[in-house]
Amino acid sequence: MGNAMEYFLKFADMKEAKHQVLFAVPMILTNVFYYFIPLVSVMFASHLGDIQLAGSNLANSWAAVSGFALMVGLSGALETLCGQGYGAKMYRMLGVYLQSSCIITVIFTILVSVLWWYSDIILILLHQDRQIAEAAVVYLKYLIPGLFAYGFLQNILRFLQTQSVIVPLMVCSLVPLALHIGIAYALVHWTTLAYKGAPLAASISLWISVLMLGLYVLKAKKFERHVFSNLKLALPSAGMVCLEYWAFEILVLLGGLMPNSEINTSLVAICVNTEAICYMIAYGLSAAASTRVSNELGAGNPDRAKKTMIVTLKLAVLLVICVVLALAFGHNLWASSFSNNPVIINAFASMTPLLMLSMAFDFVQAILSGVARGCGLQHLAVFINLGTFYFIGMPIGCLLGFKFKLHAKGLWIGLICGLSVQMMSLLLLTRFTKWTRIELSRFNQEAY
Repeated sequence: MGNAMEYFLKFADMKEAKHQVLFAVPMILTNVFYYFIPLVSVMFASHLGDIQLAGSNLANSWAAVSGFALMVGLSGALETLCGQGYGAKMYRMLGVYLQSSCIITVIFTILVSVLWWYSDIILILLHQDRQIAEAAVVYLKYLIPGLFAYGFLQNILRFLQTQSVIVPLMVCSLVPLALHIGIAYALVHWTTLAYKGAPLAASISLWISVLMLGLYVLKAKKFERHVFSNLKLALPSAGMVCLEYWAFEILVLLGGLMPNSEINTSLVAICVNTEAICYMIAYGLSAAASTRVSNELGAGNPDRAKKTMIVTLKLAVLLVICVVLALAFGHNLWASSFSNNPVIINAFASMTPLLMLSMAFDFVQAILSGVARGCGLQHLAVFINLGTFYFIGMPIGCLLGFKFKLHAKGLWIGLICGLSVQMMSLLLLTRFTKWTRIELSRFNQEAY
């Protein structure tokens, strides 16, 4: 009898793992494809000169820290609301949540657009090189239309993801990326826009993505007043994502304060982009964990939700090994896609071991963050991110980078310290969460 039960549990784990892999692979590809749209533009702009290299990387980092991360975070409320609502078969509320999230997104996008327009003032106040800051703000101005598209894109993506509609997401990210390569090349090399054409191409391609995804979304029912319920989860979700993104992007700004600012800014920016792509891969598994956990909790199955998390963590270990090995053997080729400067390529090679370590921690915490979103624990996770990155990671990084003159390596070691403590804190949060008490989000109950 015991052997039969053990066999059944192993079979159930394999079935759950297969389900998650089939879910995660399209989501990984979707996240990576969407991330590559603005990144490809940076690659085209980077080869126009050293100022363009530093300016586009700084702009992309500033865009991520002040805009793109915020849009991802605000849409995180839908992972809880739509995920648990779908699990509880409260289908009529999903469209309402989507509309509410889009209203919130538009408001914040307008505010961020004003910030981007005057970002050169802020960057100069942060002691960035004036030429680089001016090049960055030009880039940001042409990227503003893309910010609006990105906000809508993230909301529609979460809306479909929580209902396990994932193949259309992959298609609607791959096609715009393929088109984007041609659009970016044409605008940069065949028109007088040149440097300005790179961010404009990203904006065009992101809107193509939104229009394609819109074809898969049925028109929502009559709007009801549930914006406030959405906002109560959207703001902590945004805080979770933004606090982590900000920590990475602050490293880029700190790189600009070091000797050889052009080299250090570009080097740290390439490292941040590399880490971000790794995170996009992890976010695919994180989305699987968030969706499965929220669906099971909404359906009143906390035990199955917990087992889902364990299976996802096992898959994460296998996937991070593959990613780390790819970086170990292909770091020179990857760095050369950003710059032809041998100094930057060699410096990136020396950073690779630290990147591999940070990726391992980032992978695990991404899964645990997805579980937190699925459970509606964003209000607790946001304090974990605040403490680990800004009271542990940043101080250690600044101390090693500036006081001990380790420069970029010192900054990254500090980041690793923050990531490791964040991972352990989230692990403790999920370990001591009363899973039996989280069966249906109170926000869904109010809305219903």
